Amino acid sequence: MALEFVNGDHNDTEQPAEEPASGEKSSSEEEEKALEEQNADSVFQISVKLPHKPYQIPVTISTQEQVQDLRNSIVEFPDTFQYSCFHLEFNGSRINDFVELSEVKELAPGAEMKLIEDPYTEKEARMHMIRVRDLIGAAGDRVDTLHGISAGLSLHDSIVPPEMFSPPLQNGKRSVTTSTEDSHALSKYDFDAPASIQTILPQTKVSPPKTVKSICVSAWNPPPHYLRQKGHLLYLQLTTNEGEQFQITSHVSGFFVNKSSNSKFDPYPRPQSKSASAHSLLALIEKLSPSFQMSFSSLQEYNNRKDPLANFQITNIIPANPWLVPAAESSLLAHQPDLTRTQETYLMSGIENAETLRDWNEEFQSTRELPKETIQDRVFRERITSKLFADYTDAAARGAVMVARGEVAPLNPTENRDAQIFVYNNVFFSYGADGVGTFTSEGGDDAARVAVGKDVTGIRVVNQLDIDGLFTPGTVVVDYLGKRLVGQSIVPGIFKQREPGENQIDYGGVEGRDVVAENEAFVPVFSKLSKHLRVKKHDVWDKEGKKHTLEGSVETKGLLGTDGRKYVLDLYRLTPLDITWIEEYWSDVSDTVVKPPETNYPHRMTVLRPELMETYWRSKMGEFVKAELERRRHPAGGAEHVDTKVPSDTNGNAESKAITNGDTQEHDETGLTATGEKAETERLQERVDISDFDLAFNPDVFCGQAPRADEEKEQLVRDEKEVRSICDFLRQNVISELVSYPPVLDEHPLTVSQVHDLREGEVGFPMDGHSLARLLHKRGINIRYLGKLATLAKEQSSRLEALNALSIQEMIARSFKHIANHYMKGLPSVFVSSCLAHLLNCLLGADFNQAPKACLDEELQAYYTNADWSFGDVDIQTLRAKIQAEVHLRYRYTLDQNWADNLKHIPLLREIALKLGLQITAKDYQFGASPKPLTNGSVNGVNHHTNGVSSRKKKKNGDHELASQSSESLSLSSPTTFSPDDLVNIIPVVKDACPKSTLADEALEAGKMSMMQNQKEIGQELLLESLSLHEQIYGVLHPEVARMYHQLSMLYYQLDEKVAAVELARKAVYVSERTLGVDSNETILSYLNLGLFEHGNGNTKIALIYMKHALELWKIIYGLGHPDSITTINNAAVMLQTLKHYHDSRIWFETSLTICEEVSGRQSVNTATLCFQLAQALALDQEAKAAVNRMRDAYSIFLSKLGPDDRNTKESESWLEQLTQNAVSIAKHAKDVQARKLRRIHFTSGITLGTRPQPQVGQSSTGTALGGDPRELNSIDSRSVDELLRFIEGGGETSKRSPAKKRSSRGNPKRRGGLLGNAV
Repeated sequence: MALEFVNGDHNDTEQPAEEPASGEKSSSEEEEKALEEQNADSVFQISVKLPHKPYQIPVTISTQEQVQDLRNSIVEFPDTFQYSCFHLEFNGSRINDFVELSEVKELAPGAEMKLIEDPYTEKEARMHMIRVRDLIGAAGDRVDTLHGISAGLSLHDSIVPPEMFSPPLQNGKRSVTTSTEDSHALSKYDFDAPASIQTILPQTKVSPPKTVKSICVSAWNPPPHYLRQKGHLLYLQLTTNEGEQFQITSHVSGFFVNKSSNSKFDPYPRPQSKSASAHSLLALIEKLSPSFQMSFSSLQEYNNRKDPLANFQITNIIPANPWLVPAAESSLLAHQPDLTRTQETYLMSGIENAETLRDWNEEFQSTRELPKETIQDRVFRERITSKLFADYTDAAARGAVMVARGEVAPLNPTENRDAQIFVYNNVFFSYGADGVGTFTSEGGDDAARVAVGKDVTGIRVVNQLDIDGLFTPGTVVVDYLGKRLVGQSIVPGIFKQREPGENQIDYGGVEGRDVVAENEAFVPVFSKLSKHLRVKKHDVWDKEGKKHTLEGSVETKGLLGTDGRKYVLDLYRLTPLDITWIEEYWSDVSDTVVKPPETNYPHRMTVLRPELMETYWRSKMGEFVKAELERRRHPAGGAEHVDTKVPSDTNGNAESKAITNGDTQEHDETGLTATGEKAETERLQERVDISDFDLAFNPDVFCGQAPRADEEKEQLVRDEKEVRSICDFLRQNVISELVSYPPVLDEHPLTVSQVHDLREGEVGFPMDGHSLARLLHKRGINIRYLGKLATLAKEQSSRLEALNALSIQEMIARSFKHIANHYMKGLPSVFVSSCLAHLLNCLLGADFNQAPKACLDEELQAYYTNADWSFGDVDIQTLRAKIQAEVHLRYRYTLDQNWADNLKHIPLLREIALKLGLQITAKDYQFGASPKPLTNGSVNGVNHHTNGVSSRKKKKNGDHELASQSSESLSLSSPTTFSPDDLVNIIPVVKDACPKSTLADEALEAGKMSMMQNQKEIGQELLLESLSLHEQIYGVLHPEVARMYHQLSMLYYQLDEKVAAVELARKAVYVSERTLGVDSNETILSYLNLGLFEHGNGNTKIALIYMKHALELWKIIYGLGHPDSITTINNAAVMLQTLKHYHDSRIWFETSLTICEEVSGRQSVNTATLCFQLAQALALDQEAKAAVNRMRDAYSIFLSKLGPDDRNTKESESWLEQLTQNAVSIAKHAKDVQARKLRRIHFTSGITLGTRPQPQVGQSSTGTALGGDPRELNSIDSRSVDELLRFIEGGGETSKRSPAKKRSSRGNPKRRGGLLGNAV
């Protein structure tokens, strides 16, 4: 029997799709077919007539596009580069650029449009000048305050140059061009070699062909008034490659060469014999320079060598900035003279600089008010929203940098610095500090800093909910030079002077909690917000004891703007406080027992995460359903109550979810349960109505509320009890279950599964601080619990030692960030690099120089009399003591006494650089007491494995040094590891409030659901539609698009669409590198999976190049011995076996086994599986005796852990007997046929050994899209030894294994821990 729970106004549960009746199905298929035909008809080809050669071009259009999109497509053709100022005509009528092509009458396949050149305006002329400079490669390098050095860098084409690939073959695959047949990328690979900085540095590139010497705005610009009346717009100066200089006039009719010189002004055309003119500047240059056409063609060929994704400009997000950059004197960073670089602001914004000023708030709110009834409306709305947030984030971040540097005058210069406010580019800026004493009782500056960070998170949540009638200001938080700044769009009316007796705020707390305002107009929109956030309607009391009833926290404010819109402000307290943490580590003024100040937590702003609220709500809802189920099974008396009412949710859809004993019951592809129609009838008749389930929280408990009446006091006590229960749930369930088995395994089955996966390797393990933080936040765990996480991980299995080490490293890096911010805050910007270099020397360079001194320019220092120079007094012991104190204060964790001796220098340096926005010169940094020999220019030296045993065990503390791959090595006479010159740039660290696309996510989830229900065609269409929506809404270069490429590539690989999987995985690599970073954890996963898919597509040598690069990146961001590297090394070993490099493959299996023994223990099932594989590898390498020993180890572990009846135990026993007989035969020198067969065994990835996609952090690598069990891939091949030998000996076709059927848990309860794929 199956029961369902439904709720008329709840839409948080998923409803399994049901198979329609046959008639409905047929109708649905017809509709889908008609829709496909309609979509096919909407895409067709037309021709566009041009005024110049080639006079006509074909263009493929979609009637759903705008004319503006067609214009953009036209100007991207090489034959139409010259056009920028034009309009299109059809049937003699001009077409509006902003209408859809479907609105153009009589537009059909084969139609002919006409391109008509328009007269220029000054703005059009300036834009044309910028476009031509970019096209001909004359723009030079740019120095950007927001985008750092090598921003948006991609390394893919330098790792695997495009010329290594031959054109695609008929089967879609591409052959690989390599130097020798026997060479491969992993030849002589040294696992113990230190990390190579060359891995994340761009290669020295050949300079692009030069088309002109220079083109810039002339010194005669702008035109005088009397010439403006005659149509003169700009004056330009061109110097061709032949050395000739031309003065050019930009006229409304085009461009022509004038008679001016550097000393004489005569902007009129030259005499007829020497004149040259054209509508396009590009065409004019071609007339003036004989060599231009050839050099321009060479430039286009040069640009086309790279994938377009590596060249496209990033517009919808701030590009990723690498933390290691080439030296300033490197040719990659050569600073070229370019006069127009100083004129770009004028070219883009005009003389008055008014074109860049935007009313950000009106744009945000107008975009929110756009219609969203149809799919097209939603696509347009979300695309505009994404672009607007990107533009605002860019403008706000640039303004914050200028404010932090003191380039913007404050509006209130008489106030203290922390209270000063600024307006720049229509953005309102303030410091994230307690300048006016608002947070005095909460922790002062520390509380204010946290509050603004929580505020931007809260605004992102509200933006994601997209509640009609509720508006938020554009908000960005920027950390730069130790200062935190908040940039907000200016809400109309926020600075309005109210009448006496009127409050500045219309709803919520006005002055903290002392004055509270109520406004009925805000109740409907705030009630919708509170319902989504699990917040209850509750009472609060002001300083006079008057009761007010609010829908949200008293700290959340409502403001009625002068534009009539309702704005919600100060969203840093959307959820309740973590009272358990506060009572343990914070002292209120009213507390009877005051904790010592040095052990007091820095602030009281310890709010719970929204993810935790949702997890707890779902947990309690599950308990409610179980209780209701039990009540119906055992009614108190009378007939069992059956509720047949099916209420609809707010969208008109009935929500249901089948529940049996608290677990989700599996459905087949028809949507029916396994018990057939009878069970389906029962499922439809018997439902659990959850409309009576009501769980919401009071966010204002434990905040000084003082009710008067007894009933009010009792209600407050109940509210406090509910908040305490969720705090206990966080500690006792969520955190504990993340790193250990819960005491009761059937209470929270979903969480238990995730926990088991993290312990046993079913999901990806965090690699660095960013992935660790995402893992915790996804589960609702605050970063302040890192100390508890580290302690619990230390107490658990050896696999979690990596989690312990990573947590400690993250605590040290974050503590260093707080200390550095404290010293940087009071420093002039010119001394920040000196401060950071000194602090880094005290932390990371202590072994090299035990008494580092700060490098300060005393003459320059004298100019800043009010600066704080206390950082110069910091020494090694002082800094270590401060870090220890900071770690204990913020994370309640006590570092070991020798913590400073166990640092991973490069991973820790990377974490610090990313958190502070540092860009550091890539060179040989000496961290040890004595110089170490440098490696050569290759990534790895000679592998010293002679007997197949890894040397990792001999080297525990030497994994963390950085090998020099720089052309310049550090001088041994250098007194410190870092110098101020090594910190070449500091970039702002930005947090924005941009919401994700709900439409694209809905299509993605619908596609996954269809795939799980085995509706592959519909599922693939939905997934491709989701990809298209991602690209339309976010733009191609965006992290969300990279993640979509990644997910889709894995799904296509599982569907055996390997060519498509490779292409999507390659796109994921490009986009991840440029938007997330060349060494981000997601980029590494993209490289690993791209290598796996290339191997599956037959390009194993290319795959090994990708695997090698990913392993080198892994060394940089983590070091050696990461738990997930077992999967990677195992995959590489399988690839080497495919290439018949049996000895090399054996070494990689041995290394994988060594790491597995350290991580999982010698007696684990994971270790047994690797022993099994290694035994086969040794047999292939003709090491019969060693193969027997390893197989015996595998058999003994399987026997002790899984029992004699387990299939894996039986398989290993059978193989052990076979290998033993083979070893005896060899020892007797008998020419036994079976022995010869075993020596000829050829393992392929499809027979006994296989590779597995690398899972994302906290996610399974398989099963997510297709609904399968990921552990099914991690079992020993079910065929017998004889069957395998017959297949290998015959070399013929054999039927592939059918999809794995569900096996009982007794077959293999551990399933190898998910570490290995298709393990024999």
